[in-house]
Amino acid sequence: MKVACLGAGYFARFHYGAWRRMKEVDLVGACDQDLDKAEATGATAFADLDHMLSATQPDILDIITPPPTHATAIKAGIAAGVKAIICQKPFCTSLEEAKEVTELAKSADIPLIIHENFRFQPWYRAAKMMIDQGEIGTPMQLSFRLRTGDGQGPDAYLDRQPYFQTMPRLLIHETAVHWIDTFRYLFGRPTAVYADLRRLNPAIAGEDAGHVLFEYADGKRALFDGNRHLDHAAKNHRLTLGEGLFEGTEGTLTLTGNGALHLRRFGETDSKVVLPEMAWLGFAGDCVFSLQLHVFEGLMDGRPFENEASDYLFVREVEDAIYRSSQSRMRVEV
Repeated sequence: MKVACLGAGYFARFHYGAWRRMKEVDLVGACDQDLDKAEATGATAFADLDHMLSATQPDILDIITPPPTHATAIKAGIAAGVKAIICQKPFCTSLEEAKEVTELAKSADIPLIIHENFRFQPWYRAAKMMIDQGEIGTPMQLSFRLRTGDGQGPDAYLDRQPYFQTMPRLLIHETAVHWIDTFRYLFGRPTAVYADLRRLNPAIAGEDAGHVLFEYADGKRALFDGNRHLDHAAKNHRLTLGEGLFEGTEGTLTLTGNGALHLRRFGETDSKVVLPEMAWLGFAGDCVFSLQLHVFEGLMDGRPFENEASDYLFVREVEDAIYRSSQSRMRVEV
């Protein structure tokens, strides 16, 4: 199966590396407006997307660029007749634009899958399995404390993803969207949100700290507590980006910064390791590889895809509700 990639920036290396590890995949092209970056990937380099699509005729177009490029790239992939399109998050520049390209892909019968990889991280897959098996009883509460430690000072983000400084919406649109989707994966769709967002670093345009409370129809709650100025106990702060709790009537799962998952039974003080710390390949538990393999296998075997655009639109709706809640200082139903 032939794969062509658009984008050769900081995060793209994980995409290229993952595709190269799949024996059944032929990486036929890399496109970037900076041709030197495209050439540095080792794939056949292009500076123009339409040229790459016509020259390589890929089965999969993998879009690894920021939101302003998404709609145009998706439309180009549809026009080229690819078998599937993968698009990085955040998906498009607005909910309206995301809906437009979702409908175009649906009309062309081309799967459009959003590259939301956090739900593919091994600790969340393990937590989901244990919750579904009743290991913590009736689930009641999810909590995640984002503590990236990279948001302090005038040079924040410049060494890795400098466009973070100019994004008008940062913490939720760029980062917490991962947990909007992951909470949805673990607990289902929320019915309402309440958010308190703030900007602590005057050198950036968007918010970099805040709390979001998610409500669910059956009484469950989830809390996202994010602060990019603070850190957590981890050798690699990019592995989990923070710490989490998955709490139920019969036990609690704890996610630590080293990617380990611990289970403590209700009423007990000791816990046992149910997912040990490991030296994972790739990014954050090798979740990029897991997502891309999921798409490849879906195309080969006809399995349903997680996070198709039509389903992922709900994540964008929740994101918009969070910003409305913070602006109005009111609870907002989704």
